[in-house]
Amino acid sequence: MKFSDIKLDSIGQEVQLVGGIWAGAGQAYLFYFPEYGQEFPATNVEMTSEDWQALIKQSDVVETEVMARAENGDLVKVVMRKCERLSSQEITWNVFRRDNYCCRYCGNNRVPLTVDHLVLWEDGGPTIEANLTAACRKCNKTRGRMHYEQWLRHPYYLQVSRKLSAAQIEANETLVATLAAIPRVHHVKSR
Repeated sequence: MKFSDIKLDSIGQEVQLVGGIWAGAGQAYLFYFPEYGQEFPATNVEMTSEDWQALIKQSDVVETEVMARAENGDLVKVVMRKCERLSSQEITWNVFRRDNYCCRYCGNNRVPLTVDHLVLWEDGGPTIEANLTAACRKCNKTRGRMHYEQWLRHPYYLQVSRKLSAAQIEANETLVATLAAIPRVHHVKSR
């Protein structure tokens, strides 16, 4: 497979880091993070130096272009960067504490957690506690860019949420009613 066969803006979104590769003594070793097991078959990707630069930039910067309304009502291109998406440690830990240090989607409390934007970051969802929920990497990655209402009907969520209590499932469903009140943030940047 060639690097050009991969949709670049999927890197850091749908396509995420799930392990690492080490090599030596004529052998390459593929190490998956524990929560992924070996569910992803490895595909060799042919890379040029320019491809590596593009991959590293996308992994580090994660620019996402979306259309938004300017103050005058015109549609404008909005470029959002990863640094605008990241939450502070204080916000992250407040979300983890609020969600009892477990994934709000599957209930797992034995894996590293991430914060997931209820209103998608790409749709202008701000990085504030009201718009974040604790999620394990697997649930966060599986949800990807799916809108929250769709996610609650997705077969994966329906399967993993069976481990949750009825109160936890209801709390997740209740969040849908709060989404309209979450302010949207758009940053217009020049390149």
